[in-house]
Amino acid sequence: MRQSRGTLSRKRLTDHIGPGVRILFVGINPGLRSVATGHHFAGYSNRFWKLLFDSKLVSEPLTYRDDWRLPDWGLGLTNIIQRPSAGSDVLKPQEYTAGRKRLMATVTRYHPQGVALLGVTIYRALFPDHQTGRISLGLQGKTLADRPVFVLPNPSGRNAHYSYRTMLTAFRTLKGLG
Repeated sequence: MRQSRGTLSRKRLTDHIGPGVRILFVGINPGLRSVATGHHFAGYSNRFWKLLFDSKLVSEPLTYRDDWRLPDWGLGLTNIIQRPSAGSDVLKPQEYTAGRKRLMATVTRYHPQGVALLGVTIYRALFPDHQTGRISLGLQGKTLADRPVFVLPNPSGRNAHYSYRTMLTAFRTLKGLG
């Protein structure tokens, strides 16, 4: 049976973070397909799982159904905003503010070697002094709870700003952590 948007908008995804996490990936918020399946990055055109394997951050091809296995590779998954939506354009500034507090607590608790923000949108939300101008991919001069911050392209199929090759190069910068 198909679930309504109202039902889906009340669902939440489980974070997948284990002790000794090396890289904590932070998405904006779950899409409706992700909450319908109960798994992160389940969108049909989302490239997250392919990028993980092609960058050699994981040793075998994975799909969204394998999200719970990421801690086996020292990787973690969370979102800055827990509320699912059809797109990030409907998210409110106060949701980003609340999400920042939650993310800071998560980073403080797990102390990853690096925090990988999946999209410039998240970086701008976390660091309001960077609302304008170009944000480069890769390691930033900012930290979250004293942990280095990386900006990666948003792997959503809706993101046409970066080629797959550029995305893969950015993901490979994380390989050296730990």
